[in-house]
Amino acid sequence: MRRLHKCKITVLDRLLLEDIAREYSSDPNLTACDLYQNGQEFILAEMEKPEGFCSWAWADIQRDVTSVMTGGNMPWINRDAVQVVCCTDALRPVIFKIERVD
Repeated sequence: MRRLHKCKITVLDRLLLEDIAREYSSDPNLTACDLYQNGQEFILAEMEKPEGFCSWAWADIQRDVTSVMTGGNMPWINRDAVQVVCCTDALRPVIFKIERVD
């Protein structure tokens, strides 16, 4: 079995795609995701959803967390041990940085 590296997930940004939300959301008062705050961090030693992490967002980024924790590097990211990903909420995506920290 491959060694698991510790990793950190950081919330880089929470977006609201206003023009798309205005056209498609049933909520006229929709805001950026309020589950997270920019800069919020989650530390993982195991490949399990962190406490307080959105289940939908976890489903979206889990494969990227697995890649980083097992030593993978992404050729389209300009540094090793880092991946930048987002959840698939089309109206208000959250952008995460995943990085090895050990």
